[in-house]
Amino acid sequence: MEKRVTFNSRWLPYLLLGPQLIITLVFFFWPSGQAMYQSVLIEDVFGGNSKFVWFENFAQLFRDDSYAHSAQLTVVFSFLVAAIGLGFSLLLAVMADRVIRGATAYKTFLVWPYAVAPAVAGVLWGFLFNPSVGIVAWMLQGIGIEFNYVINGNQALLLVVIAAVWNQISYNFLFFLAGLQSIPKSLIEAAAIDGAGPGRRFWDIIFPLLSPVGFFLLVINIIYAFFGTFGVVDALTKGGPGHATNILVYKVYNDGFRGQDLGGSSAQSVILMIVVIALTFVQFRFIERRVHY
Repeated sequence: MEKRVTFNSRWLPYLLLGPQLIITLVFFFWPSGQAMYQSVLIEDVFGGNSKFVWFENFAQLFRDDSYAHSAQLTVVFSFLVAAIGLGFSLLLAVMADRVIRGATAYKTFLVWPYAVAPAVAGVLWGFLFNPSVGIVAWMLQGIGIEFNYVINGNQALLLVVIAAVWNQISYNFLFFLAGLQSIPKSLIEAAAIDGAGPGRRFWDIIFPLLSPVGFFLLVINIIYAFFGTFGVVDALTKGGPGHATNILVYKVYNDGFRGQDLGGSSAQSVILMIVVIALTFVQFRFIERRVHY
């Protein structure tokens, strides 16, 4: 017998949905619409004069070599953050699922990093790898590795990737662990009785059943890499050295708030929004076909 929820008041459903709809409209749709409007304008710093220029701001971006560099950098950065974060989180979740003694403490320690804000994560990792006072930089120097992310662009990018992955790893870990614990143990035991080893059981049984969780986290991590890593970059490198970590989301801020190019910055944000929507569509359209529900 199917149970259906009934509302005695016809206005109650709208009242319950109202706060979420208001938040979505005010903090998502309205800023998006404002960015699309400003992307076709050239404005002065104080907003007193504006000129409608159609798609000139977009054309200027595609002629800008620095924008092309930031786009290529964002692709590499997003791939590294998503791939390393998901892979390492899955490994930790599998290990945590097998822990018997001290399991609660082990899982708690793995969840804690998610409570750290991205900007704080950037400051923390910057302090650890600081070339003057950082303990990790000092240890690396002791074994002959000169690590100075302040002047070395590749090292700066590596450090930003590490900080971004560390900040997101707890979120991925929670979902992977929940997915592992929802898999019926009888399936794994039956495979073990049939002679399947740990690796075979993981790839043939556990990994396919984790595909819905993995697909969800793939979408979330790509969006995080495009947007949520702004605080890490701003606190750690501010896009430097030499624009080596100037990913698209930070370039939007840098050009808009520092360079006062409001039209160009809005055009960048619109392109970034379209790219993320397109990537999400492609993932749902093609990758989801391989997901086993």
